[in-house]
Amino acid sequence: MEGLAKRIIPCLDVKDGMTVKGTNFINLRQAGDPVELGKAYSDAGADELVFLDITASYEGRKTFTDMVSRVAKEINIPFTVGGGINELADVERLLYAGADKVSVNSAAIHHPELINQITGKFGSQVCVCAIDAKLDAEGWFCYVKGGRERTALNLFDWAKEAQDRGAGEILFTSMNHDGVKHGFANEALARLSDELSVPVIASGGAGSMSHFLDAFVEGKADAALAASVFHFGEIQIPDLKKYLRQHGVNVRL
Repeated sequence: MEGLAKRIIPCLDVKDGMTVKGTNFINLRQAGDPVELGKAYSDAGADELVFLDITASYEGRKTFTDMVSRVAKEINIPFTVGGGINELADVERLLYAGADKVSVNSAAIHHPELINQITGKFGSQVCVCAIDAKLDAEGWFCYVKGGRERTALNLFDWAKEAQDRGAGEILFTSMNHDGVKHGFANEALARLSDELSVPVIASGGAGSMSHFLDAFVEGKADAALAASVFHFGEIQIPDLKKYLRQHGVNVRL
């Protein structure tokens, strides 16, 4: 077992104060209280936690910031927060509330210099560039607005630009695979891992322990993120880590 430990990251999509989960970005259903879930994951040995405010309207933001503070008090692992981050003031607000890193997505595509601003002020380690992409007949393209709008940006070009602008990690969600539980987009992941020098986080498609193994081995991912398989108890993090360790993957037990 060589190299840095691979990371297992539960992701909580938060809407109106509750954790929700859908399939291919739609059909959301409730999955529990984010503060309780966050604490449970931290206690279960998750390496990091990602929190996304998926309805980041102004009213939602206040609720969400309070919740970030409540979660931060309960956990002792790195905490990434995203959703509705459009300017440095949003980043400051979330870091002040207890986040360790912020995740930017649509806003970075519309205003790429936001990545430079965040990393210039807070350092690369604070900025995770999340990319929602879908494979169609023309290739992998980036989407914005919670996966509702296709852009002309190619996944690999944008990931490289985000890295060059200072992003410390790329969180790649395959919309084709999201919530379907048939495995991660390993070919695209492997290409990203080969072309980039920053860590790549796999997201979208986890349905079994073997899918995580494939993401690390075939996809060469540095971390794997999942939601519903953890929220609904289908996979327990300690079991997953033991399984990965047995299959030669370096994870922190």
